[in-house]
Amino acid sequence: MIAVIALAAALWGLGRLVGAPTRLRWAMVGAVWLGAVLLHLVLPPDAPLRLATGGDARVWLALGVVGAGIAGYRALLLRLRARARPAEAPRRGLFSDTELDRYSRHILLREVGGPGQRALKQANVLVVGAGGLGAPVLLYLAGAGVGRITVMDGDAVENSNLQRQVIHADARIGMNKAESAAMAMRALNPFVAVTALARHLGPQDDLSAYDLILDGTDNFDTRYLVNRLAAQAGRPLIAGAITQWEGQIGLYDPARGTACYECVFPVRPAPGLVPSCAEAGVAAPLPGILGAMMATEAVKHLTGAGQGLANRLILHDALYAETRSITVRSRAECPICGEHGMVSRS
Repeated sequence: MIAVIALAAALWGLGRLVGAPTRLRWAMVGAVWLGAVLLHLVLPPDAPLRLATGGDARVWLALGVVGAGIAGYRALLLRLRARARPAEAPRRGLFSDTELDRYSRHILLREVGGPGQRALKQANVLVVGAGGLGAPVLLYLAGAGVGRITVMDGDAVENSNLQRQVIHADARIGMNKAESAAMAMRALNPFVAVTALARHLGPQDDLSAYDLILDGTDNFDTRYLVNRLAAQAGRPLIAGAITQWEGQIGLYDPARGTACYECVFPVRPAPGLVPSCAEAGVAAPLPGILGAMMATEAVKHLTGAGQGLANRLILHDALYAETRSITVRSRAECPICGEHGMVSRS
């Protein structure tokens, strides 16, 4: 009996030495066990080989039951461990060790550093629209460690969105875009708090709770509404727009002396002059380019790094690989932030 057990142990050790999978090693041990049971069932009671291996099949059957119980318990334990969420690493002040490692490339930047990363973690940002522009904005803000991110969108994911709205997935077609985006953001970074608002922005919304608003919507009615609500709340707004191969982004913060969106675009374009993506098409990577630029401006604004887009508008032409910046100015007659507007300018 000892020889059989030694043979099983030798096979296990040899399998481990050559890197055989655990299942294969268990299979070899099981084959040895099965052979011993068959010997006791086939050979006569007084056979020397049977006597040398225990003399009774019930001994091997009992060993098999014990072994199966141990293997089953081990498999169950591994499954429970795999399903259990790993404990968060100890915190060093505001950040855990895992977060410090995750954001280390940011912290190494002298323009960001520890204070800048702390500012990102403590920031509360609203992103209106989880479509082409919102997709990269949301992913990069979550990856950068912005502490609280609210995403608002009342539309559902459609098949035609997936050509450019990379935050969504084929399996989530039909799901609300805000909820789909929130799933992707939480999967990317569990250390940020994400709120999904499955509805469109309305005139009743108060944006004063947010430190920064980003607008990635695709219609002028919503853009004007976001601008008005942000100006009323005294909150900075980063807004972008794209069509076909071109896009533009700007920062609007009349409470701190800049033009607002309606200063720059006082009149809605005539019907058909600025067709939507559904009407005119859009290059798949274009919203990624402009959305990443919006996220960069958001990180800069929240950390105080570099020079922002106050009173400047970035224009990007992807077809001819040209990017330029133009100066914009506030208008005294602006109904939002002008001399007789609804909000006061600093």
